[in-house]
Amino acid sequence: MAFCNKLSRFVRRQSENASMIGSLRSFSADATHHRFHQETHNFLEPEYYIGSWEAPSDPKDAERKLAQLRRDYAKKVRVYRKEYIHEIEMLRVEKQRKDEARLLAERAANEERRLLKAEAAKVRAEERKIADEEFRQTLL
Repeated sequence: MAFCNKLSRFVRRQSENASMIGSLRSFSADATHHRFHQETHNFLEPEYYIGSWEAPSDPKDAERKLAQLRRDYAKKVRVYRKEYIHEIEMLRVEKQRKDEARLLAERAANEERRLLKAEAAKVRAEERKIADEEFRQTLL
């Protein structure tokens, strides 16, 4: 009995150490992924309107140019937002498709398990029936 207790404590300690190592390993993997992303990230090209402002002498001309810059910026932001919304929608659809496939596979596995369980119950019932019949024969 004492040996079993020592063995169970040893196994428990080993599993705790393994889980701690696993958590450190996952942290390390996350840090590596982050560093890889930082090294390989491609930034957008700088926009033409950044640093392009030259103060005109006429205030009306300045207002007109500033309004044009704002319109151009708003158009670009609108395009980026549309692209982002499209990407997010595609990710959502893909996730939904994967979830549905996973659920379908789970349902099929559950149905298979249910059928196997029913067959096993039928076999056990037949065995019980045969054993009862043999018992009755021995009593007679």
